[in-house]
Amino acid sequence: METNYRVIVAGCGGMANTWVDDLLQRPYVQIVALVDIRRESAEAMAARHGLHVPVFERIEDALSAVAANLVIDVTIPESHRAIVTTALRAGCDVLGEKPMGATPEDSRAILTAVHDSGRRYAVMQNRRYHRQLRSLKTALEDGIIGDITGVYADFFIGAHFGGFRDAMEHPLLLDMAIHTFDQARFLLGAKPVSVYCHAFNPKGSWYQGAANAICIFEMSNGSIFNYRGSWCAEGWNTSWEATWRIVGSRGTALWDGNNTLRAQVVDEAAEGFIRPCTELEIPVTWQGREGHAGCLDEMFQALAEQRLAETDATDNIHSLNMVFGAIESARTGQKVPL
Repeated sequence: METNYRVIVAGCGGMANTWVDDLLQRPYVQIVALVDIRRESAEAMAARHGLHVPVFERIEDALSAVAANLVIDVTIPESHRAIVTTALRAGCDVLGEKPMGATPEDSRAILTAVHDSGRRYAVMQNRRYHRQLRSLKTALEDGIIGDITGVYADFFIGAHFGGFRDAMEHPLLLDMAIHTFDQARFLLGAKPVSVYCHAFNPKGSWYQGAANAICIFEMSNGSIFNYRGSWCAEGWNTSWEATWRIVGSRGTALWDGNNTLRAQVVDEAAEGFIRPCTELEIPVTWQGREGHAGCLDEMFQALAEQRLAETDATDNIHSLNMVFGAIESARTGQKVPL
């Protein structure tokens, strides 16, 4: 990779360590400044990683003081609009944590800045980068179960975080569901058309807001994506990647969200009330790195090749709109067009 990146890291909380650890392993990346509204957090980050770089409390000051061409945004969602738009207008590309915006208005403003600046902004969707998920997508594209008609994802975990999530109005939809929504879009290669969502907080929940949600998405390829989720379900927890059933015109594929991939395809020559099926192997073919590392590999490769990253903001907005649309549907009790 020929391009060298002079990087400002904005946001020096716990999540930033994952980013910085990865960046320091890339020979074409040089961290040139750290930014955090709490100066002591930036100073602690510098000390922890042995970085002898200036620290700032404002992104504007960092951009004025150092020569940078890339900003890493690991701030809280409410700060993304200010960080991203400021960096883009200063001529920097941006890679950042999800969600790209805390509100629909923030997201629209960011997309306008991307368009006006001509720069790139890609969003971390690390859960796309799982060997089984990406291998499953390849098998689906190869037609292993025919034309996909429905995708069904179940996410049930009793997560005792404490802190801000316990007080959120929609902790599941706002903080977690975007991962599963984005994975569904990735598997289908389709955009959302509409959503109906019922969000609620069941008896026994330790959250103040709606920790459960059931969503029905109509997708642009004519399929349906159904999401059932809970962050206060004790017992028989699913994987953090959810469990998946993908139904096609010739059969069904299953993924447990961990390692097991299975498919059954109907014997079309057979007759009877329930037609016999043949189980087929879904080989794990993807050899890339997983998680944050895999997503960052793609982001940097896209920058070097001067193309849009897989999770570029202009595409990722469709995953985020699924979240905003689900919340609006839960509020109104109506199906919401996307």
